[in-house]
Amino acid sequence: MKKIFISILLTVWCFSSFAQKQRVNYLTTFDDKLIHFGFTIGVNTLDFNIANYNPIGENPEFIPYPLDRITKGSIIRSDVATLIPGFTVGIISSLRLSKDFNLRFQPGLSFGERQITFNVPVKDINVYDENLSYYSVKSTFLDFPLLIKYKARRINNDRPYVIFGSAYRQDISRTAQEDLIKLKSGGFYAEAGGGWDHYFPFFRFSVEAKFSFGLNNQIGDLPAPTQRQYYAQSIKSLRSKIFTLSFHFE
Repeated sequence: MKKIFISILLTVWCFSSFAQKQRVNYLTTFDDKLIHFGFTIGVNTLDFNIANYNPIGENPEFIPYPLDRITKGSIIRSDVATLIPGFTVGIISSLRLSKDFNLRFQPGLSFGERQITFNVPVKDINVYDENLSYYSVKSTFLDFPLLIKYKARRINNDRPYVIFGSAYRQDISRTAQEDLIKLKSGGFYAEAGGGWDHYFPFFRFSVEAKFSFGLNNQIGDLPAPTQRQYYAQSIKSLRSKIFTLSFHFE
């Protein structure tokens, strides 16, 4: 019994000594800089919030298409069924506003794809397959986010934070084909997320998750009459949603 009691005391003493051991804090003056820079890489998933006319005849511009038996009473629904990973890269400019707040400008370039499925067969003049299950929308965005970063109290070499702000994105992808569904090239987004800073001896590494919510209806003009127009005519509004998981090096 005495040996067990001594063993417990030694174990408690060892854990207590380890807990009280002074850790080395790195980059203790990093957050005091007025301006600093870095770069970011990440992965993203692009999505749409889609609202359809129900039925399609609610769209006053709809023209019936007898060849495919599409009338004013037809119900055509669309959705993004699968999220496809994309890629994001950018640079970071951070301005210190106060002890806990920073203003961050993070211009970058994002690549992604969205596959829009319909409850009717998809027929695209650019694709020879008559049994398409979806229409692919590929995008290359120039990103211009302006964000506020609020940092919690630093714990040794770690510091959690939240971010919020807005962004403008310009889609620069262009093809020589006549798109089945045309999108507007630019749009504004509300952004919010959070992350975790970790301080190494020579740089700060951050993992950040961010959601971007499109504020504009992105549905554009109708395609040329050579395409079937009822796919685009069935969509009342189409707003972008983006999730980005970023890795910052500053």
